[in-house]
Amino acid sequence: MKLMLVCTSGGHFSTMRRLESFWLNHERVWVTDWKKDTQSLEKEEKVHWLPYQAPRDILAFLRNIPRVFQTVHLEQPDIVISTGASIAVGFAFAAKLLGKRFVYVESISRCEELSLSGRLVYKLSDEFYVQWPNLCRKYPKAIFKGYA
Repeated sequence: MKLMLVCTSGGHFSTMRRLESFWLNHERVWVTDWKKDTQSLEKEEKVHWLPYQAPRDILAFLRNIPRVFQTVHLEQPDIVISTGASIAVGFAFAAKLLGKRFVYVESISRCEELSLSGRLVYKLSDEFYVQWPNLCRKYPKAIFKGYA
């Protein structure tokens, strides 16, 4: 199974790294932005670098869309997995339009409400994981799997 691991630098990247026990034994490709913490990927992993897409930056989102679709089409992953943030939205749309499964893991910091990215991808997700059990009551599609 080929995975596409999509996340921005910082906490979202840290969350994806903590999921290593899942993705380690699968063929994978990363999509992230070039920052000090993500630079470590280029030594051992296949990476597609996208310009940083700040939350609520519609222009950056629109500029990234062609590369998002190109990357999913080129790599042909079986599953696109994202831990956020705003980069997840374009990949959720691309995955669904190109017939790929999309899985989202919400941030541990979201204990009462979903993030904006989470709300935008919730209905597009084939699986939607949260790290607080009370979110499952508000969002019936959400799956609680502990703390990543």
